[in-house]
Amino acid sequence: MNSYFVQATVADIPHIWSILQGAIARRKADGSQQWQDGYPNPEVLQRDIKSGVGYILKIGDEIAGYTAILINDEPAYAGIEGAWLTNDDFVVFHRVAVAQEFLGQGIAKKLLTYIEAYARSKGIRSLKADTNFDNAAMLATFEKMGYQYCGEVWFRGNPRRAYEKVLATIP
Repeated sequence: MNSYFVQATVADIPHIWSILQGAIARRKADGSQQWQDGYPNPEVLQRDIKSGVGYILKIGDEIAGYTAILINDEPAYAGIEGAWLTNDDFVVFHRVAVAQEFLGQGIAKKLLTYIEAYARSKGIRSLKADTNFDNAAMLATFEKMGYQYCGEVWFRGNPRRAYEKVLATIP
């Protein structure tokens, strides 16, 4: 099946919200504290889409995953307890979520691969992200995809593990 990585539209919101609700429930079932405080929520999702930072991964006609991608836009990253690998422009991504029916098919890895292509298309070599200490699935994905642990950042009063991947020279 063909996959496509495209900007999300307002029409996609109900399906994306369903995917996020499933991810929130899975985090809870896994015993994770991540996403158990009312975030993300429909307002965050609507803001992503209206700001043009929400992206979906489609497999055929189905939405398989969602993420928000921003450039140089994460104020919490300035206060890292540790050190980033680079101090240049960076792409940051948040709210990575995979639809229930696509679990176990490498969709998170595919999303991160598309995010790398997005960064390259903008001439940016640095990808930065964070996740909760107890989000085993995302921690494993970062490791598999070559991200390096850089330290801790704080969101809504909680520490998060911060990662960076520096891409090879952009052609």
